[in-house]
Amino acid sequence: MPIATVNPATGETLRTFEPIGPEEIERRLSTAYATFRTYRTTSFEERAALLGRAADLLDKDAEDIGRTITEEMGKPLAQARAEAAKCAKAMRWYAAHAEELLADEHPAQDDVRDSGAARARVVYRPLGVVLAVMPWNFPLWQVVRFAAPALMAGNTGLLKHASNVPQTALYLEDLFRRAGFPEGCFQTLLVGSGAIEDILRDRRVAAATLTGSEPAGRAVASVAGDEIKKTVLELGGSDPFVVMPSADLARAAKTAVTARVQNTGQSCIAAKRFIVHEDVYDAFAALFTDAMRALTVGDPLDEGTDVGPLSSEQGRTDLEELVDDAVGHGAAVLCGGRRPSGRDAGWFYEPTVLAGITGSMRIHREETFGPVATLYRVADVDEAVAVANDTPFGLSSNVWTRDDAETERFTRDLEAGGVFFNGMTASHPALPFGGVKRSGYGRELAGHGIREFMNATTVWYGPAD
Repeated sequence: MPIATVNPATGETLRTFEPIGPEEIERRLSTAYATFRTYRTTSFEERAALLGRAADLLDKDAEDIGRTITEEMGKPLAQARAEAAKCAKAMRWYAAHAEELLADEHPAQDDVRDSGAARARVVYRPLGVVLAVMPWNFPLWQVVRFAAPALMAGNTGLLKHASNVPQTALYLEDLFRRAGFPEGCFQTLLVGSGAIEDILRDRRVAAATLTGSEPAGRAVASVAGDEIKKTVLELGGSDPFVVMPSADLARAAKTAVTARVQNTGQSCIAAKRFIVHEDVYDAFAALFTDAMRALTVGDPLDEGTDVGPLSSEQGRTDLEELVDDAVGHGAAVLCGGRRPSGRDAGWFYEPTVLAGITGSMRIHREETFGPVATLYRVADVDEAVAVANDTPFGLSSNVWTRDDAETERFTRDLEAGGVFFNGMTASHPALPFGGVKRSGYGRELAGHGIREFMNATTVWYGPAD
């Protein structure tokens, strides 16, 4: 079955690609493994120079690859350019910091003497070939936040990207090739999802990382578990955005809009559930709804567009079903709730705010991947924490308060991989990123991320005589 670029703003098929066959998969696996045996011995200085060149090339390519991203998955062009710049920044950060993050550790001699050691140390060694199964919503960033640390650590990578972004996937392979990385360091596999299991089971693949849906995560984790291979999973999110009485409401509402509709709301770490204290609920709801209603929905290549199309027709259908179910169970539509009028082509959906959410609604339990926000009214901090945690997900969270006691309470009690106060959740190369519960396990970025695919090796030295 061909792999295709379909423009979500028009529904037009722009390019098609034939998946590679078993012989080419075997060639690429063999190359990745053979390259690892030599690449692992290169110095941090050599790897940093290569990654720095990749960052420079990406900066030069930002306009062209940004347009490709927009045409493949619908992200507004300004956001696509920003994604490219973020990736270049992460590459340079890892080029600068990988050596210190993976430096040998030296336990105090007094601590290891009773083991019989004259001395001991811990060294970090790369695992080998890492398979990355990546999604379409941030088609550069999701890959680079795996690839930059993995390559700096001495691993090699195989990318199975989402099938609706084949041009971006091929661009990434070409980027690392042009930067001078040895053949086999980073390769794109244009294959369907049915090929993943055999690739992951191959003895030459040491580990896997996946960002995507719960079903995809379960499938990859199951196979990797059967093969006893390390995995890192970043899955869905239904992040809370809590607003307490001491918050700056104008800033909170403005940030809430960006947090909900960035990337047309198609982000695991987008704020999705807006949990507002009853003392400020009406004021916040009015500010937030007015700002959502004022957003411009349109051609993502137009610089004035705030919200582009959903990435696929199925994605819009899924979103409509969640909204229709909520309305059918009594939710109030404060704005949006339908396809924009006058748009016969493309998979657009109006920015939407729903209130009166109850536990009987699917939208209370499931992730909304699109520009739809849900509002909750709560009486106090206890109820805010309870509602925030009443989800199967635990990726990140946002809290708006200027009360120190509330800050400590939310930090302690929110079940999430991150708590962002008076700002919007974002991923940054210097900070670990990942979740709990059904949002997955393991961490990307920072030192935690680069060490996920390393063998922490104890080196023990007995007495010399």
